[in-house]
Amino acid sequence: MQRAGRHGRQPPEGGPMENGVGQEPGTPEPPAASPAAPRAPRARPRLVFHTQLAHGSPTGRIEGFTNVKELYAKIAEVFDISPTEILFCTLNTHKVDMQKLLGGQIGLEDFIFAHVRGETKEVEVTKTEDALGLTITDNGAGYAFIKRIKEGSIINRLQTVCVGDSIEAINDHTIVGCRHYEVARMLRELPRAQPFTLRLVQPKKAFDMIGQRTRTSKSPGEGRVASGKETLRLRTQGPAVLEEGPSPTEEEAARQVDDLLESYMGIRDSELASTMVEAAKGSPSVAQLAQGLDSVLGEFAFPQEFVAEVWAAVCHPKGDKE
Repeated sequence: MQRAGRHGRQPPEGGPMENGVGQEPGTPEPPAASPAAPRAPRARPRLVFHTQLAHGSPTGRIEGFTNVKELYAKIAEVFDISPTEILFCTLNTHKVDMQKLLGGQIGLEDFIFAHVRGETKEVEVTKTEDALGLTITDNGAGYAFIKRIKEGSIINRLQTVCVGDSIEAINDHTIVGCRHYEVARMLRELPRAQPFTLRLVQPKKAFDMIGQRTRTSKSPGEGRVASGKETLRLRTQGPAVLEEGPSPTEEEAARQVDDLLESYMGIRDSELASTMVEAAKGSPSVAQLAQGLDSVLGEFAFPQEFVAEVWAAVCHPKGDKE
């Protein structure tokens, strides 16, 4: 059979069309003049989360966020409020439960409750001891707040100060936009015996929400992220990543590192703890871990003994039989 040239016979009118090229019935398809177009990338699944305002609201649906600030913006858009109204979020409970804070990971079945600004209050504090008894964390979007109050401490004796209160100013100096470790450092550096003022913003509460004074015990009736399930990991830079949830061993290591953060620095940060666990797993020695942490988290100025305890908690956990 003689093969038609590039300008061969025109297809008959009404003939079948395939990929925009006319062909006669029964005629073999001519060789492609150029490589086939690449397939369109596979669409990522739409991840839709349900949300409510913690003090009460209809249920909203949010999607398309890759970090905490974008998450707050999506929630604010749903409820027609400013993102700056949101102090923090909890997962699967509307209560001010510091064990259920939204960190860097959200389980795909988690329900997000947003705690918004309530009343503002000022309290005068006299620092009679070096430690105030506060553990500070932040929401990743500019607000530092109280995560724990130590029993018997200076702050514990001030009944107006509660877990969940956002610290808006110290001595009329605004700290909005500061990270938790910066706020903790400011409080540590305040002189003893000299009164200072804290301006606090408490989360708006429904009638059944009681301010907490101490660390919350886990309630069996409250939902939580199940280990091993897929979670959406939010990142400061780059897109969010869908990944498997941490193993029980990794969860325990992150909890121990979070405890060390509180002990050494007066802060709690589950996402920072998880980041340090990952760094320690890839470091064969304390010195290399210290070097790695200094390169990415140098602003914390971690003491050497703290880094050593982190490496030991991750690489040689207590109860390890090996």
